[in-house]
Amino acid sequence: MLKLDLSAGTIEQTLDCVAEEVPLQIILNGVCSFIIWCSPCQFKELAVGHLIVENILHSVDEIENLTVDQTHSTCHVTLKAAVNLEERMKNQRIGTRIVPLIKTSTSTYQHDDKLVAVQSSLIIKAQTILYALNQMNTKAHGFKETGGLHSSGIFQVNGNIVAFSEDVGRHNTIDKVIGEAALKKIDFGECFMIITGRVPGDMIYKAAKVGLPIVASVAAVLNSGVTSAEKAHITLIGFIRNSRMNIYTCPQRITL
Repeated sequence: MLKLDLSAGTIEQTLDCVAEEVPLQIILNGVCSFIIWCSPCQFKELAVGHLIVENILHSVDEIENLTVDQTHSTCHVTLKAAVNLEERMKNQRIGTRIVPLIKTSTSTYQHDDKLVAVQSSLIIKAQTILYALNQMNTKAHGFKETGGLHSSGIFQVNGNIVAFSEDVGRHNTIDKVIGEAALKKIDFGECFMIITGRVPGDMIYKAAKVGLPIVASVAAVLNSGVTSAEKAHITLIGFIRNSRMNIYTCPQRITL
């Protein structure tokens, strides 16, 4: 590439690291197939997390078999015979990130229509959020190399990290950490999540689906995120900066 420095008036031929994006094909029961454009890592976690937040998978215990082909960017998921896949697929959300190749009948709906209030008595110190963010930043090697990745993390009440992801898509990072935590059988009601991107309502939907009571971001929140967080009884935090943060909803879960 050419690196231009207008202040110095120089042009330099150099190499640069860029973030990689691939189409992951998730094949469900050999019948339904989805493509998600994502970073080429944590395919298993992304598939599991996506199926959970889409309400196709209710628990990792419903998985009969899960195999990943990293070379060909595919993930085969087979559910146990007791799962009625056709019924589950009727409530699937269709988004711009996901292209169903083969599907049963589907219906779209607004995120708030399916929001369930999160029941959690979790209370954490604000300092714990800053500690957790520092942990997440130290693990964000892809962002440091390319500047083109988002990251998310799920943390326990003491700030210890239990799931972490990086991806070109900020929605993907949430699916990945939800999938990782679910595979580890983590109690979401006793954890909080930090993300690096803006927070719209559909991100709050993902958190509410698994019962995460606190969502914090270093970036801005959107009005849809605030509205959804209020309905889901989720504590929504934005603009984490040094020793400051803005709490938009359910502030009772954060103490000094």
